Amino acid sequence: MNLLSTLLVVGYGLGTVLGISLENVCTVSHAERTLSDVNIVGLTFDNSSITAQAVYNFSTENQVFWPDAQGLNYCNITLAYSHNGIRGDRVLLEFWLPAPGSFKNRWLSTGEEHLPGGLIYGAVTGQTDGGFGGFNRTVDEVILLANGTIDHETLYMHGYKAHYEMSTIGKAFTRNFYRMSPRAKLFSYFQGCSEGGREAFSQVQRYPDEWDGAVIGAPAIRLAQQQVNLIFGAAVKRKLGHFPSPCEMNKITDLIIEACDSLDGRLDGVVSRTDLCMINFDFDWTIGKQFECSTDLEKGTPLQSGKVSPETAMVARTIFKGLHSLDGKRAYIWPQLSAGFDSATAQYDAKNQYWKPTINSLGTQWVSKFLELKEDGTSSTADNATYDELIDWMRTGWQRYESVLQTTWPDLTPFESAGGKIIHFHGESDPAIPAGSSVHYHEAVRQVMYPHLSFEDSMEAINDWNRLYLVPGAGHCAPSNTQPNGSFPRTTLKTLIRWVENGIKPENLDAVILQGDNFGEHQQLCPWPSRPMWHNNGTRMECAFDQTSFETWTYNFDAYNLPLY
Repeated sequence: MNLLSTLLVVGYGLGTVLGISLENVCTVSHAERTLSDVNIVGLTFDNSSITAQAVYNFSTENQVFWPDAQGLNYCNITLAYSHNGIRGDRVLLEFWLPAPGSFKNRWLSTGEEHLPGGLIYGAVTGQTDGGFGGFNRTVDEVILLANGTIDHETLYMHGYKAHYEMSTIGKAFTRNFYRMSPRAKLFSYFQGCSEGGREAFSQVQRYPDEWDGAVIGAPAIRLAQQQVNLIFGAAVKRKLGHFPSPCEMNKITDLIIEACDSLDGRLDGVVSRTDLCMINFDFDWTIGKQFECSTDLEKGTPLQSGKVSPETAMVARTIFKGLHSLDGKRAYIWPQLSAGFDSATAQYDAKNQYWKPTINSLGTQWVSKFLELKEDGTSSTADNATYDELIDWMRTGWQRYESVLQTTWPDLTPFESAGGKIIHFHGESDPAIPAGSSVHYHEAVRQVMYPHLSFEDSMEAINDWNRLYLVPGAGHCAPSNTQPNGSFPRTTLKTLIRWVENGIKPENLDAVILQGDNFGEHQQLCPWPSRPMWHNNGTRMECAFDQTSFETWTYNFDAYNLPLY
């Protein structure tokens, strides 16, 4: 059920602006007339806030979420609105509207600054500041009114309201701006990664009729577990009383990539089968391997050299095992083996000449601001948290924010029934958000929506509208520096548009190598649950399924008495 009632009046009749120049429509006066016919109960628009700027011959290149493009012309509109009854409230929106001749009856909401990505496909593209006071401000800066007091309006704007309001306003504004006929279809899409991916799921879970499709990358769902998990690596080092240097830990990652590279049948510096890596890799094999990193004056780190110790191998093994309670029950998962240990790094104490663990700042901010409700963003308890204390924090955050930030509602039946389509992808070597997080949610949706179907039939049913692709070698919402020959799905929005508007369902997903020796090479990503396997000396790939590999992606979170979707 919609939270806002929208009345859209097309005051310009059934005409069109497609034959009018950008210069004629990209004006404050035209924007004011356009906005005057957008009436949304509970919101007040500030006409004095409207700006309009025509931009010509815009170019974009070297981006990972859309291809290079030149010669783009668009109108940049900004405007502000407020919620009636909330003192001092102000939400800022920015729309990039293609020149009339380039508009393709499409709207795109973005979770980040992906505005150019919509222009390429003739879509009006929007972003919102959520009422945080600027596009560059984050929710942790404004979540508290004072120590101990959550700003609940800010919380729910961040959780899902801001994007729903933006799309409602933006789509109405778009129809009026281009004088679309009431009978004309305006296709509506969402594209986002990380927090933007969570925001995308927040929309399709709650507003199924508002969206035709979504491109969702590495979503930061399950925030109660995800953010606390960033502290886990440091807790392992304290528990084991061993603090290896980054050089030694990075050596283990390099050795993992070396050992697991060829398990997919192709030697290219990319671990495409982290599941087979998990089955076959033994951390004890790293013991005694030589590592060396030169002095870095800028970072203040000394020469690091030696051999991987048994203690360091144990640290790596324990971290990868994931957070468990002291009685052995699983609370969460760590990224795949080839992802490394970015959130479990260390810093050098030059005065005392030893390495000490670094507490991830995002994890600390979550504990301080969202759990302890402290404005200063610091938490002395995070520095010395035990495994069970981490799990208690996960439970607290889950209970407190389940309805707004967990974003793991598994029943997407209304979205599927409305004809919605999802292309969901995740870098398999993502060091920030485990690829297993996306797999676990996708599997939860399948099991909840199709409980009476067989495994094969339920997979076929979900893949008919909701497809998950793991991206071999990719990091967090981008290619990985440690596996430069890994490809990345750069044209996924184009693929989604073809699926929604032309009925061309993707089987594999196109990806391109954006760096390294094989720059420009296109590869095909396999739809879950199939996995890539190369033959003929790495020249032919097939997407195959095997049960043993599949089971490495299944998790029993028995540290909780409730199902963790």
